[in-house]
Amino acid sequence: MQYLISVIDDKTRSATPDELTAVDAFNEQLQTDGHWVFAGGLDAPATSTVIDGRGAEPYFSDGPFLESKEYLGGFWIFEAPDLDVALKLATAASKACNRKLEVRPFL
Repeated sequence: MQYLISVIDDKTRSATPDELTAVDAFNEQLQTDGHWVFAGGLDAPATSTVIDGRGAEPYFSDGPFLESKEYLGGFWIFEAPDLDVALKLATAASKACNRKLEVRPFL
C-alpha cells in the first residue's frame, strides 16, 4: 500500500538547518527500511499555474487554486503494509520536519 504524506506549512523555504538535517536522516531511514518511494518540497503557491482543460480550449490562470493560510509545502510517498505503519512513519516525519502532516492512502 502506498500513502501520500502531505506537509502542511504556512511559509515557503522555512526549514531550519536542524530540521533539514533531521529530514535527511529520516529519509535515509525510510530508504534503509524499504518504505521510501519519493519525496519533495514545493515552491510557494504563488508560483503555481492552474489549468482547466475541460472546455474546448484549455484555460490557464496564475496563482494557487485555493487561497489559504496553510498550504502543501512538500510531500512524501511511503510504502507501508497498513495504515498503522503509515501513521507511525508519519509521526516520525512530523517530528523530523517540525510540521503538521496529512496521511492519505492511494486508491
